[in-house]
Amino acid sequence: MFELQLLCPEAKVDIFTEAAMELGAVSVSVEDADAGTTTERALFGEPNMPIEHTTWEHSRLSALFQDEATAREALDILSLQDFFENCRTIGIVAVPEQDWVRITQSQFAPVPVTESFFIVPTWCEPPPAAQQIIRLDPGLAFGTGTHPTTLMCLKWIAQQNEQGHALGHTLDYGCGSGILAIAAKKLGASKVCGVDIDPAAVTASQANAQMNAVTLKLGLPSLAQGTYDTVLANILASPLKVLAPLLCNHVAAGGHLVLAGILERQTEELIAAYAPYVTLKVADTLDGWVLMTAHKN
Repeated sequence: MFELQLLCPEAKVDIFTEAAMELGAVSVSVEDADAGTTTERALFGEPNMPIEHTTWEHSRLSALFQDEATAREALDILSLQDFFENCRTIGIVAVPEQDWVRITQSQFAPVPVTESFFIVPTWCEPPPAAQQIIRLDPGLAFGTGTHPTTLMCLKWIAQQNEQGHALGHTLDYGCGSGILAIAAKKLGASKVCGVDIDPAAVTASQANAQMNAVTLKLGLPSLAQGTYDTVLANILASPLKVLAPLLCNHVAAGGHLVLAGILERQTEELIAAYAPYVTLKVADTLDGWVLMTAHKN
């Protein structure tokens, strides 16, 4: 494999990427050419907030080709185009063969939820201290146990089990990978229903449930019917506010509501949105995120 490396201004990134792919590039990656300097530009925005910039002012493009001849031919064609103005070639370099699957897998390790409960990728051995595990691989759906919102929900579920509080009939609204639904079932829930608006998430949850040998009722949101002893929703603050009446109607009398995906600064907004139905309180905080819970009288 050979990599064609270019420097180009912000306005040229899209057209260069499209042109390189048309000329046979296997992939094209884009990085901030000013990374590590005082002019480095962060592109990350907060949830539900518009991103001010979607590309960097000065970008470094790396187009990967199967062989050197194809890479050089692509460069010859690109350099003749009008859009090549103000762009500069860094060079064409050989990319050594590597076991990318093994490299990717090495970035993931078992995630401790408690001292004895771990989320373990299928290619890893469970730690000696693990008495309870969930097998889960990174995939298309959100929820591998590493994000603070997921981890706080898992810890809450584990805490209920440790304290002898029954989860009962549980609803995981926005199930993603199914990790919370699987944890609830493994840690004592009598029945678990998981729903998501994304069919791919439902498919991922079904596969993960089968891998962990648990039985879940999974489907689109219309599958959720009636009331539940425990309702979990790890989404984001804006949809959680919109869903307030629906989620609260799903909580049985004496049941628990558990919400995550909320930034610390959004706490009061959520309390106000749910005030007509339940009294929310902060149950946990981690890395700027909060877990909020309510008990329905």
